[in-house]
Amino acid sequence: MALDLGVLIGFLVIFLAVLLGPFKIHVIEENLEVFLFICGVLAMTLSGFAKIPGVDTGWSLEIIKESLTAPLHVGDIAGIPIGIFQIVLVVGLIIYKWHAPIHKAIRKLTDMLSVRVLAFVLIVVLGLSSSVMSAILAAIILVEVVNAMPLSRKAKVDLTIIACFSIGLGAALTPLGEPLSTIAISKLSGAPYHADFMFLFNMLGKYILPGILAYGIIGIFFLGKADASEHEMEAADYNETVKDVIMRAVKVYVFIAALVLLGEGFKPIIFEYFIQVPSMALYWINMVSAVLDNATLAAAEIGPILSEFQIKSILMGLLISGGMLIPGNIPNIISASKLGITSKEWARLGLPLGLVSMTVYFVILFVFNI
Repeated sequence: MALDLGVLIGFLVIFLAVLLGPFKIHVIEENLEVFLFICGVLAMTLSGFAKIPGVDTGWSLEIIKESLTAPLHVGDIAGIPIGIFQIVLVVGLIIYKWHAPIHKAIRKLTDMLSVRVLAFVLIVVLGLSSSVMSAILAAIILVEVVNAMPLSRKAKVDLTIIACFSIGLGAALTPLGEPLSTIAISKLSGAPYHADFMFLFNMLGKYILPGILAYGIIGIFFLGKADASEHEMEAADYNETVKDVIMRAVKVYVFIAALVLLGEGFKPIIFEYFIQVPSMALYWINMVSAVLDNATLAAAEIGPILSEFQIKSILMGLLISGGMLIPGNIPNIISASKLGITSKEWARLGLPLGLVSMTVYFVILFVFNI
């Protein structure tokens, strides 16, 4: 049964607010985490008026618990819960304590290599390794290296955005990389796929690995003739306080909690309409993952009844579009928070790069059927 018109309009208003608000209203941009959290609360409340058979909608203790604990638990090491908040906080404090030798080592590296070569290596290595060390840690390493590189602000923003596209792609290769890949493996663990640790690598590697290399080449192109040896630009000095480190971790916590609420809140739309859409159209519609949690979309759309081609097209659409805007994935959120990248700055490159990437992969998947 179709959703009530009033509920549909309500979801549309919330979605447009999330999509356009940060670009149009300065106070929203300055308080993006809180704004998204409020929108998530509104979406969850509105979803309570949408009754979808077999789908839990609206507020519940389980949803509240998930929104509060999701930033605190993405896995376990020796029985100890490890989450995005803890990693951002602990690594931030480590860098605060030893920032001088860390930045000195990075600057020595830029003296040894051209900035363009270092950028290429950074984009490719972090993209490839994010599936093992997680997208979170890859993003933290990215921003520290970028911050210490002798580049203009625009070049740093461009390099960061391109690298986040690479990290977002690479992290999907194993269930260690990001929540989306973990959920996909879980949903496909039974018959007929019996998905194991290397399942996504075997399925998507031939698309993702060349994509990471291509982003590395794009990074060289966007940096142009900037070169550390020319000393035209200076690396940024480390000027954070302990309070700054703690507040960044708190902002990331609120951001992730907001994405959980937004994803869960929009479940009625996802289950009522998205899962009935043909693969070709769904590939493009999944660009909404630029502002919604792609893990929630994957959980709703992926299942063992789908063909391998359908699974590939859904996942690639989610992964690529996640780099287009700041809320699209965790590396974007961490990087934007650390470097102070605004929504407009991100969209300036993120949107066209994402659209070009989507088009290229669309041709590969749907035209050439590779």
